[in-house]
Amino acid sequence: MDFNDIVGHESIINSLKNAISSNKVAHSYLFEGAKSIGKEKLAKTFAKALLCKDGDNKPCEKCSSCIKFESGNHPDFCLENPLGDSFKKEQIESIQKDIKMMPYEGNRKVYILNNIDKMTQEAQNSFLKTLEEPPEYVTIILIVTNSHSILPTILSRCQIIKFAPISNDKVEKALVDIYKIEREEARFLSSFSNGIIGKAINLYQNEGFKKLREEVITVIDTTLSGDKFKIFSLSEFFDENKENIEDILDMMLMWFRDMLIYKEAGNSEYIINMDKIDIISKHCKSLSQEKIHDIIETIIKTKDSISSRVNYQLAIEVMLLSIQEDYISC
Repeated sequence: MDFNDIVGHESIINSLKNAISSNKVAHSYLFEGAKSIGKEKLAKTFAKALLCKDGDNKPCEKCSSCIKFESGNHPDFCLENPLGDSFKKEQIESIQKDIKMMPYEGNRKVYILNNIDKMTQEAQNSFLKTLEEPPEYVTIILIVTNSHSILPTILSRCQIIKFAPISNDKVEKALVDIYKIEREEARFLSSFSNGIIGKAINLYQNEGFKKLREEVITVIDTTLSGDKFKIFSLSEFFDENKENIEDILDMMLMWFRDMLIYKEAGNSEYIINMDKIDIISKHCKSLSQEKIHDIIETIIKTKDSISSRVNYQLAIEVMLLSIQEDYISC
């Protein structure tokens, strides 16, 4: 595991490497960004570089420290996750006790605390004491999806590093080059994951997600069949997949977006669902650009309605009937 293994986040990597080179490593960092965006992987690589005995500003991969780190047996590295639903005061006190102990090897200890947005306020207040007066040999990396739940006093004592999604093109290239995923599938995954490579990889490895995508395409096909009776038969699918409704509606939006692009451009160059171009082409024959725009608006309104806790079943049925009405009126 090296900085070269990380896709994107170049400015963050350069900043951390410069901190090591100039001996200006902060005692406390807070890595903030979306789930699966690469915060933990980069934090662990940074920790490995800090503990390396022979590298300049990156892991050498050869010293005893790097070897122990890779095997998960480095005595001066600790990765902590919440026990149960949250970090509680007792868990934090145990970490604080360990922090006070001198390094077993070298001159540094590194602690990564994952998902600290799940830290109770009592635990945060307890941990604040450590951040206020950290031992000279300690580097603490806090990882959070959203810092809004973190006490301002904790934030003020950390160097905050915000992770942003990387470009879809970079994600697609990494999926093809590193993970050997077919380009057509990589394009869909990179777009659906919105530049979050960890999410793209997780989706690729999730057979349930692949099955869901095929089912959504069937739903669209059925909705555009013009048979009103078939619409109500889809209720069971939406009931069974209520927890996946956000993904389902996003897939539908991508599908009709692709139809709009195909209708306007007449080619598949910018199509996300490139592996399904034959079906998209077939659907395009039945709908005008204006009606596709209307359908996209309908799906967006449905997303908003469900977010506002409008009756779920009613919102879905209204959406499906509206899409079919647009199809029939063409």
